[in-house]
Amino acid sequence: MNLPPPDIAAPSPAASPDGRSSRWQSHREERRRELIKSARRAVHALGSDASMEEIAAAAGTSKSVFYRYFGDKAGLQQAVGEVVLSQMQRRIQEAAQSAQTPREGLLAMVSAYLQMADTSPNVYTFVTRSGSGDAEGAAPSASVSGALGHFFDAVAEMIAAPMRMHLGDGKQAVIGYWPKAAIGLVRNAGEQWLGTPDSPDKPGQEAMARQITAWLCVGIAPELSPSSTTKPPVSTNEGH
Repeated sequence: MNLPPPDIAAPSPAASPDGRSSRWQSHREERRRELIKSARRAVHALGSDASMEEIAAAAGTSKSVFYRYFGDKAGLQQAVGEVVLSQMQRRIQEAAQSAQTPREGLLAMVSAYLQMADTSPNVYTFVTRSGSGDAEGAAPSASVSGALGHFFDAVAEMIAAPMRMHLGDGKQAVIGYWPKAAIGLVRNAGEQWLGTPDSPDKPGQEAMARQITAWLCVGIAPELSPSSTTKPPVSTNEGH
């Protein structure tokens, strides 16, 4: 039986395992954060379809290490997604807080969303697509969709808050449905814009944000008004 040297006090039975466990847990969390950062950089450089092997090579380690920490590629997507989407959520919230009117708030949130997504389309695509499994054929996972759903639910609530103040009482039907519909419009229009190749016809980031905000606030009614449609000229001839 091995005993500690006389000049070293033996820790209590409960303290030693707890201390080791705490240090080990801290080490694992730090290592996990490092791997997430490395994966994010790799996806940014290599593309959203980068394999686990490519990501691991870029991180200077083996894919078995990534499997040990994240389980599979869908687990890695979820981990990176939680970090990226939480940053997007904070950025959108900060942008909305500086606005003076509900429309300015919507514009600020849409602008922040487009800017964050456009900063790295590869990473945005990687974290917002459904769990796709990894190269070894793992089954798709719902974990990424869950993290993504939480993010857009939170953004929908941020949109709803200023609209409640603007619309007042008695508009629960609007508040109950419109924010989720708005998120669908923002996401789908934004992702189509991100995926559109650069050309003279592609709107800039600010112009796209303003266009999406206009659709949210007034729809396409201005485009359908009589003054914006082309009508055949009215004849002024009377019997001639």
